[in-house]
Amino acid sequence: MTYLYLLLNVGSILVPFLYSFHPKLKFYKLWKPLFIGILINMIIFIPWDIIFTQNKIWGFNPKYYLGIKIFNLPLEEWLFFICIPYACTFTHFALLYYFPKLKIQKKLSTIVGYSLLICFLLVAIFNWDKWYTFVNFSLGSILLTLTLLSYPQILQRYFLTFLVMLIPFFIVNGVLTGSFIEGEVVWYNNQENLYIRMFTIPIEDTVYAFSMILINLLVLRFNKQKVQ
Repeated sequence: MTYLYLLLNVGSILVPFLYSFHPKLKFYKLWKPLFIGILINMIIFIPWDIIFTQNKIWGFNPKYYLGIKIFNLPLEEWLFFICIPYACTFTHFALLYYFPKLKIQKKLSTIVGYSLLICFLLVAIFNWDKWYTFVNFSLGSILLTLTLLSYPQILQRYFLTFLVMLIPFFIVNGVLTGSFIEGEVVWYNNQENLYIRMFTIPIEDTVYAFSMILINLLVLRFNKQKVQ
């Protein structure tokens, strides 16, 4: 089933893309800053991905991708950094459109934000010898610090929308890591992570997703778009 990874990408973005033209949502109006955010995501995550793949910190099962590679990464992996951030950012805005009061109090958001920041920093510091854990939680710490200092209001809503996004995340990432298939699409060297799994998903992947989506929201906010 060499088209599985491609199918996951297309399936993830199809509905968000089609509903981007909804006359009430009008998500397409955010495309310019959104694609800047996606480009920044790729600038950060693609080199990281290439290096980790070369050093066998993770890798890809040829059984589940088409075989086309760019800088040793499957074409589907490049598409992942377009399809998934797009779908997640759309979901964030759609949730806020239908549930405009979906947010937590500023004080609680600040407490949660700084608590997470401390946790991220401690995990990174005490696991400096595990490359996926260290790089992942370090980036999460940097982004949380930037958000807390510059645009803390984003977190009042993002903490809640991210919890909702974890539902499709567990489905898609579950398939990628082998929850519902024989083997896995993406394999991990467990010496380079905490080896704590949620089903088949490394716990680091949740922070990875958190950072990837947050980058888009920060870029949208910086571009003075209406980010809730």
